[in-house]
Amino acid sequence: MAIMLPQDIKTVENLPLEGELTPRKIVSELDKYIIGQEEAKKAVAIALRNRYRRQKLTPEMAEEIAPKNILMIGPTGVGKTEISRRLAKLTLSPFLKIEASKFTEVGYVGRDVESMIRDLVRMAVDMVRQEMYIQIQDKARKNSEERILDILLPPPKRTVPPDQEEQLRFKETREKLRQQLREGMLDERSVEIDVKERTAPPFEIFSNSGVEEIGIHIQEIIPGFLGGKSKKRRMKVKEAMEYLLEDEQNKLVDMDQVSRLAVERVEHSGIIFLDEVDKISGRESGQGPEVSREGVQRDLLPIVEGTTVNTRYGLVRTDHILFIGAGAFHVTKPSDLIPEMQGRFPIRVELSSLDKDDFIKILTEPENALIKQYEALMATEGVKVRFTQTAVEEIASMAEKVNDEMENIGARRLHTILEKVMEDISFEAPELKLKKISIDRKYVQERLQDIITDQDLRRFIL
Repeated sequence: MAIMLPQDIKTVENLPLEGELTPRKIVSELDKYIIGQEEAKKAVAIALRNRYRRQKLTPEMAEEIAPKNILMIGPTGVGKTEISRRLAKLTLSPFLKIEASKFTEVGYVGRDVESMIRDLVRMAVDMVRQEMYIQIQDKARKNSEERILDILLPPPKRTVPPDQEEQLRFKETREKLRQQLREGMLDERSVEIDVKERTAPPFEIFSNSGVEEIGIHIQEIIPGFLGGKSKKRRMKVKEAMEYLLEDEQNKLVDMDQVSRLAVERVEHSGIIFLDEVDKISGRESGQGPEVSREGVQRDLLPIVEGTTVNTRYGLVRTDHILFIGAGAFHVTKPSDLIPEMQGRFPIRVELSSLDKDDFIKILTEPENALIKQYEALMATEGVKVRFTQTAVEEIASMAEKVNDEMENIGARRLHTILEKVMEDISFEAPELKLKKISIDRKYVQERLQDIITDQDLRRFIL
């Protein structure tokens, strides 16, 4: 199936210029989606601006300046991941979130640390390829349209050239067909096209750290082997257009160039978010699950310090990838990391827990605010939902209360509470006769009262 991208997808052409992204503007952009946490926003804004500053230096000086990696300390649900993800979106940077606890020391069964670089490169390849698809989309669509028209109305086979009048009639008929094709009038007509067989699946390689899937198709290495041959297949015009569009896109995009640009983008603007760093920072006990924690840190160290990793798209240097570590550090503390790892995360920021006022802002102020999301979802059913200010305050108050009395999961608590509040409306929306609904404090209390008062039930529901 052809890769169809949303109209508002960010590409290099419509991104802010790096020179325009001052630290203050970066923070301003992050403010649209994340409430509070000013210290963390400021730290990542400076780190991003330093990348731009580095590009203005001489190559000799730029090579010596390493990114200032950041360690975010704070409970779950306070915005650590979201800050990093939004930062990457802002600059179209390849972004990978991965839990540090998934890695194991060399010699143990599990993922090896270099796999995160390979994952990041694959993501960058997809990003660059999609950007190029957008650039050649008009040409690819035109080419696929011409191929369909050649099937629907093949040029007449003649031994002598057609006269001018016959050429004109053929051209007029073809243009009528083109118009019908664009208007979808021919979508259900059947056509026969040549389809390339795809029979070889990705294969796996075995290493001393377990099994890892490598998405390489054999026909990419040896064309025509185990597939790649064409066969006739009958399908509807709409389906054929999608197949031919994908085929034309693949023909027009130079994958060697895609690979090269993707590797460059990873090396100069890649961001890796290492979550649960606190899970690998405990002191060694000599037995049990902690035995390889220090080993994982030592395996991570070369990647964070800067090394070269071999990927299917070429060698990738990690010297200037920005690493953002994160963890709650309830049981451990950053000083429990090995000294070398501590030195590679020189910037430390502590994110604060969220209170009722923060929850009220999260529910209403960001561009992707939860209240706005639910209102938009119900609007698709023709139901206009409005949350009163008292309802918002009650939801925020309950989220704060449950977080205090149970596990503190930050803003994620709002999702569970709102889902419970909206449960009946969401279920009945298609059949609702009342198309305008106002949700007030009383409605919220009625929907949650039994759960709030029953601690055992609350533990499972909220």
